[in-house]
Amino acid sequence: MVITRFAPSTTGEAHPGTLLSALLVWLDARSRGGRLIMRLEDLDTTRTQPQWSQQLLEACAWLGLDWDEVVTQSDRATAHEAALDALARAGRLYPCRCSRADRMRSSRRSPDGGWAYDNICRNRQLPASGWRDTPDAIRVRFPDDRIELVDDGGLDLSQVPARDMGDPVVRRRDGVIAYQLAVVVDDADAHITDVIRGRDIAPSTATQVMLQRLLGLPTPRYRHHFLLLETHGNNKLAKLHGSLPFSELCTRFDGRAFCGTLAHVAGLLDRPIACTPTELLAGFDWAKVRADDQVWLL
Repeated sequence: MVITRFAPSTTGEAHPGTLLSALLVWLDARSRGGRLIMRLEDLDTTRTQPQWSQQLLEACAWLGLDWDEVVTQSDRATAHEAALDALARAGRLYPCRCSRADRMRSSRRSPDGGWAYDNICRNRQLPASGWRDTPDAIRVRFPDDRIELVDDGGLDLSQVPARDMGDPVVRRRDGVIAYQLAVVVDDADAHITDVIRGRDIAPSTATQVMLQRLLGLPTPRYRHHFLLLETHGNNKLAKLHGSLPFSELCTRFDGRAFCGTLAHVAGLLDRPIACTPTELLAGFDWAKVRADDQVWLL
């Protein structure tokens, strides 16, 4: 059985890019008779707010989407800590004192556009009392193996994660469990078979697959869809970050009209026609979905 999830971070208002991803995930799961989970990713306590979780649910309902289950990531601390314990027993964890400025001094860009970590602290050891008793960030000491992987859309995700991205942080200095670990553990515990998400996350996939292998977890199928982009005064394109937030979006569209607009932008409709997600199911096919990122002009 296909089991997939929509897993937005609750760090701000839903926006068109959020809803595009939600729609594509929903269409993929429902067109195959699969189970669909909404996972509210709220671990970043410095940025998340309860109202954003509630608004995400409201925005998806407004668009016409439903879920078989809604889970909150912060409720899963026990599972996340158990994974850290397993990695510690395997001798894979180490404390890291490096700052972002330290990483920038390496002058080496990672595949996601950030700064690659040069594994400077890799030879440091955890305190004898364990990972819970260090104030430093905690990283996983990766093997220098290559991950060979192509997603369902044909995107080559192959990397040597330890070199190309660097050993990942799995617990931040402020005590927050890091995204890379949490997403791997949560996907496995939910028996996720298919991960559908935006192309901006693609560079992290090899890192997540390596964590799956170290933890003895299965690797789901992956697909990374196109992004909505915004224009700036210098005509430079950037990923859509919060432009036209849902609080404004819902005053300019009703849910059916916006569903048709997203379907048109995605290539599923020849023109924007008010519709529901259910009305798109019969004609849904990934072969129809645009491959290239699209500039958002509304």
